Amino acid sequence: MKKNQTHHNRAIAGGLEYFYREAGSADAPLVLLLHGCPTSSFMFRNLIPRLAEKYHVIAPDLPGFGFSDAPLRKDFSYTFENLADSMQLLIDKLALNKFAIYIFDYGATVGLRLALNNPERIRAIISQNGNAYLEGLSPEWNQIQKYWQEPTTENRLSLKDFISAHVTRFQYEHGVSDCSLIAPETYTLDQHFLDQPERVEIQLDLILDYQANLAMYPKFQAYFRNKKPPVLAVWGNKDPYFLPAGAESYKKDNPEAKVKFYNTGHFALETHGDEIADEVLDFLDKLTL
Repeated sequence: MKKNQTHHNRAIAGGLEYFYREAGSADAPLVLLLHGCPTSSFMFRNLIPRLAEKYHVIAPDLPGFGFSDAPLRKDFSYTFENLADSMQLLIDKLALNKFAIYIFDYGATVGLRLALNNPERIRAIISQNGNAYLEGLSPEWNQIQKYWQEPTTENRLSLKDFISAHVTRFQYEHGVSDCSLIAPETYTLDQHFLDQPERVEIQLDLILDYQANLAMYPKFQAYFRNKKPPVLAVWGNKDPYFLPAGAESYKKDNPEAKVKFYNTGHFALETHGDEIADEVLDFLDKLTL
């Protein structure tokens, strides 16, 4: 395949079909890109060809997101542990042995679970607004934490607005100084998938289970301390959900971690994609992957 051409592939693992984007030479060091909520691998569409000039890049859609299968809730429990297990099946199916991970939002908790289970495979971590510290949680989580404490039907229904079109667009535009840089295909495609049958309930299940990620934070932090993987945090400093303190906290457990802020919001790649790509390439080029 040509280095900077993105191929749109599918693979079956564990009975589910996964969609993934792939680019770069298969002989090059591998970078695995893990998206967050409410998006898909589409968020990496501009980053992939930049990285693919030097690296083999794979960006899957998580189950229940994008073009990957979204099994019914009666057939699949939508928890972050299961998302991570699903990605484990996929990386084993694709025989991905050693790789750096680029983690974002929900992809952070999935990717860090993979790191705990496969420390010998992980060569580096790039965290783009991928939180692993309580310090990174903003007040926007207060209503969600109320649902964790009291998982009533009333509190669940109160969170349906989080899956609405105006909140999806808000996630892209909040903290952005020039919203004309945000391609409307982003929030439109995300909302298209969110509006599919059962997707609202799937997302509410994941919102409820996010509390399990907080319980994992100490394990993630111990991994940073003990394994000392090279870490780069690239962070939109106007993120309404994950505060800059979450990025700075990486240095508490891994003093060699590099932290870089950008004057933008949650989806920093939309406004600062070239700058982030430059930073990531510089970071990776200094490592032996």
